[in-house]
Amino acid sequence: MTALILALIAGAVVGLTLGALGGGGSVLAVPALIYLLGFTPAAATTASLIIVTATSLTALYAHARAGQVRWKAGAAFAAAGILPAAAAGAASTHLPPAVLTIAFAATAVLSAINMLRPADPAARPGSGDVQPGKAAGAGAGLGTLTGLLGVGSGFLAVPALVTVLAFEMEAAVGTSLLVITANSLASLATRSGAATSLDWTAIGPFIGTAILGAWDGKRMAAKVSGPRLQRIFAVVLLTVAAFMLADAVT
Repeated sequence: MTALILALIAGAVVGLTLGALGGGGSVLAVPALIYLLGFTPAAATTASLIIVTATSLTALYAHARAGQVRWKAGAAFAAAGILPAAAAGAASTHLPPAVLTIAFAATAVLSAINMLRPADPAARPGSGDVQPGKAAGAGAGLGTLTGLLGVGSGFLAVPALVTVLAFEMEAAVGTSLLVITANSLASLATRSGAATSLDWTAIGPFIGTAILGAWDGKRMAAKVSGPRLQRIFAVVLLTVAAFMLADAVT
């Protein structure tokens, strides 16, 4: 019963984050699965991809209805990350758990720093032309992180879409969900065998409340300023990263 309650609470938080910020849910899902529900790091990355894929699809639908998804540009950006996501997903199964934990914590720290950093006026939407090579490189990097660490990389996709593709914030949030979904599915394709051995009694409720939370997160984004949401999330990320690093080195 305790595990069920923890799964429901964790799912709601992940869904709220994805719906409000267009990313970041998997950065919370992986440590929640490891430290609250007892998953191994390898199992947690696979389960996180399943949870984030289902939740992102729901949030994507909500943002698409509001006209906040750039389908053509988002598909091109996501396409650059599909093969790297699949390759990294296959490689991750051969890495020691401690390496995955440290890499995940380091990624969370970098994400938090990026969110706390003041916006660069020179990088605001419309400030320059999109560079296809730079966009492809960013998409490939995001795909690699998705496959290796089980993160949707939405927390990096949003700033990348703003600075590289010159999207306004609302479109970046909505389009990042398309990128997350594509990369997560590509990575899951290499983990189909691992998925059968997961604890679905925990994953099922997690997904259910995450989907409900995603809808609430979309409504929250309309009421709370983006910068304030980002600051709150950054503090949570730093706390989680510190805990995971301490656990990995002790």
